[in-house]
Amino acid sequence: MSATETAIASAEAHSAHNYHPLPVVVASAEGAWMTDVEGRRYLDLLAGYSALNFGHGNPRLIDAAKAQLERVTLTSRAFHHDRFADFCTQLAELCSMEMVLPMNTGAEAVETAVKTARKWGYRVKGVPDGMAKIIVASDNFHGRTTTIVSFSTDPEARADYGPYTPGFEIVPYGDLTALREAMTENTVAVLLEPIQGEAGVLVPPAGYLPGVRELTRERNVLFIADEIQSGLGRTGKTFALEHEGVVPDMYLLGKALGGGVVPVSAVVSSAEILGVFRPGEHGSTFGGNPLACAVALEVIAMLRTGEYQERAAELGDHLHRELGLLVGGGAVETVRGRGLWAGVDIAPALGTGREISERLLAERVLVKDTHGSTIRIAPPLVISKEDLDWGLDRLRTVLSVP
Repeated sequence: MSATETAIASAEAHSAHNYHPLPVVVASAEGAWMTDVEGRRYLDLLAGYSALNFGHGNPRLIDAAKAQLERVTLTSRAFHHDRFADFCTQLAELCSMEMVLPMNTGAEAVETAVKTARKWGYRVKGVPDGMAKIIVASDNFHGRTTTIVSFSTDPEARADYGPYTPGFEIVPYGDLTALREAMTENTVAVLLEPIQGEAGVLVPPAGYLPGVRELTRERNVLFIADEIQSGLGRTGKTFALEHEGVVPDMYLLGKALGGGVVPVSAVVSSAEILGVFRPGEHGSTFGGNPLACAVALEVIAMLRTGEYQERAAELGDHLHRELGLLVGGGAVETVRGRGLWAGVDIAPALGTGREISERLLAERVLVKDTHGSTIRIAPPLVISKEDLDWGLDRLRTVLSVP
């Protein structure tokens, strides 16, 4: 067997089959390119679901990690360390907020937000104990814990994990009327993705997000924005909500915050909201550890230049122009997205999203399918225009369009 076949066979034999990866075994990566165990190079048009916004092995981030590795990597929150205050201060400033609660994964950030909203509801809003409700949108993807899948509408994510956590109301994404009707005196928060990534890069109707902000403010309800995939430059702005001029009560950040080096997530909000926590009521051994803070501080410094947001905006315009030319010719039905992020609905007659992804793999391009015949394109923000065009040419080849 080849090195690829050997590695995949071993993985299949000794790991749980909770993923169905494409048949490629990556050995190294740099920028927007990955190299497999056979020495073949592939263009990465997924970027780790936005975790690799700054590319593979970004020298600034690797240098920051190496420098911290030689000093201290973990203290636990039992003690202070010398990177923590700067991280919290600078991330709060980037978000125009006041306070940060660091965790590790995106799912942990969402779980933290759920706990925060409920505690705020009981201690500040005055909701009766055990009665707090959080409104979410259908087709959401916020993570995979038992509580989070309790408010998923995706059967694959939800099935066979009950009994499910109560306290959530699901309404159609983009429907302000349904959101308004679902609100009661016991509603403590609305939790939304400004753009739904796993659902196929769904952008809500114009005016929806400002409407959510107005409605939540009127009803004394927290607006929680899950910007774990959409944030930190992906859409051409630091946060996707900026396109609509909206500031939430709480940002949930992750993925790109760790620069593709270490898992880092955070809940960022006001002192009033995050001030509901008292020592011992919530935490994480690795949350806000020195290594994570050092890498995230470099990510924040890179975002402050505006270079990556501008690059995502310019290359994103080009990406959507080129993809738009494919619509209507029988190969592509719809293209959605914003910045360097696109959901492409392939005509079902040409194959499933998985089949299209496998054909692109043969052309040395890596993407990910979702929901039937949809593929997602989300390259690292450092990709060159020439490499992006090369990848789009490979897509045209696979779709048999000029």
